[in-house]
Amino acid sequence: MSEPIRVLVTGAAGQIAYSLLFGIAKGDVFGANQPIILVLLDITPMLPVLDGVVMELQDCALPLLKEVIPTDKEEVAFKDLDAAILVGSMPRRDGMERKDLLKANVAIFKSQGTALENYAKKTVKVLVVGNPANTNCLIAAKSAPSIPKENFSCLTRLDHNRARSQVAMRCGVPATHVKNVIIWGNHSSTQYPDVHHCKVNMAGSDLACFEAVKDDTWLKGDFIATVQQRGAAVIKARKLSSAMSAAKAICDHMRDIWSGTPECEFISMGVYSKGNTYGVPDDLIYSFPVQIKDKSWKFVEGLAINDFSRGKMDETAKELVEERDTAISFLGV
Repeated sequence: MSEPIRVLVTGAAGQIAYSLLFGIAKGDVFGANQPIILVLLDITPMLPVLDGVVMELQDCALPLLKEVIPTDKEEVAFKDLDAAILVGSMPRRDGMERKDLLKANVAIFKSQGTALENYAKKTVKVLVVGNPANTNCLIAAKSAPSIPKENFSCLTRLDHNRARSQVAMRCGVPATHVKNVIIWGNHSSTQYPDVHHCKVNMAGSDLACFEAVKDDTWLKGDFIATVQQRGAAVIKARKLSSAMSAAKAICDHMRDIWSGTPECEFISMGVYSKGNTYGVPDDLIYSFPVQIKDKSWKFVEGLAINDFSRGKMDETAKELVEERDTAISFLGV
C-alpha cells in the first residue's frame, strides 16, 4: 500500500457530496490500492449534518479510507492537499441577479484560492464544481499564484456525459460506444456540444456521428438544446439539481486526471485557455477537448472547425469574457 493522499471535498454536507464520497472512499477515483484521507469542509451550521456523513463513511467499513476529517476551518481543510474538489458555492436564489451571484462566489473562491496558496501542496489538482464553475475556477486560480494554472480545472464532464448519452440513445448503442464528443466553453446554457469529431461504434465499425445518427437537423438543433438545458430539466423534474450524475462526472474527471485518458480518446474539461490554437481568448477557464497523461493535460490539436462550430464557440467565449471581467471587478472589493 502506498502512502495515503489527502483529498478535500467542500460543500461536503450537500447532496452532490453525498453521492460522491462513497465512490472516492472505495477507490473508484484514485485507484483500488490508493489509501485516502478524506477532508470534508462545510459551513459551521452544517457541521451536525457533516457528523452524520462521517458516521456513514465509517459504517461503510472501507479498507482504503484511513481517516475522515470534518471541519469548518480553511486552514485545516486545505493543509497538505493532493486533490481538492470544490463543490460548495453560493446557489442562485429567487430574485438574485447573476451579478449578485458572481459577487458572492468571488468572495468564496478568492478565499479558497488563498487557502490553497497558503496551505496546500503546490502539486495539488483542483477541480471546481460549484457554479458558475468556469469563473469560480479562474478566481481560485488567480488567488493561488504559486500553484500552476494547469492544476485547476472545472467540471464540464457532466455535459460531456450528457452529450455522449444522447447520441448513444439515438443510435441504440451503449454510451461506451460513443467517443470524442466535445463540450466547448462555459458550463452554462451557451456551452456548445460538438459532435463533428465524434465516433460511434456500430456493429463493430467506428462511424462518424453524423453518419451514424443520420439526422443532421436533430444534431444541429434539438440535440444541442437538450444538452444545454439538461440541468434545468432535471431541476424541473426533481425539484433539486443534478446530484447522482454530477457525482459520477466528478469521479470520471478526477479518475482521468489521476490515471490518464485512453489512447486516441479525448474528454472535455474546463481548463486555462492560454496557448490554445482554437481562437479562444487567453485568461479564461474554457472547456476544451483534452488528453491526459502522467497527471498532465494537453489540448487536442488540429481539429477542423467549421463556420457553424465557430459561431457557437465564439458565443460561449463572449459570455465567459463578460463573466470574468465582472468577477475581476469584485476582486478588490
